[in-house]
Amino acid sequence: MPTVLRVGPYAFLFFAADIGEPAHVHIRRERMQAKFWIHGPVELEWNRGFSPHELNQLRRLTEEHQAFLLEKWNEFFHP
Repeated sequence: MPTVLRVGPYAFLFFAADIGEPAHVHIRRERMQAKFWIHGPVELEWNRGFSPHELNQLRRLTEEHQAFLLEKWNEFFHP
């Protein structure tokens, strides 16, 4: 599970077992985690522990870095 980006306390990462799924990123902080789809519009798939306010911040960060995250997804899953 490579960490492809760190922004403040957040780690953006991929899981190798997710190769069959559309492009997405897992975001972790401490014991909390969320999954956002990054193909097309950024959408929350699920959340474990983040507050609504923090999820909004995570969505904005994911949108801000979406092109970079998609590039890293393709490098990782389709070398």
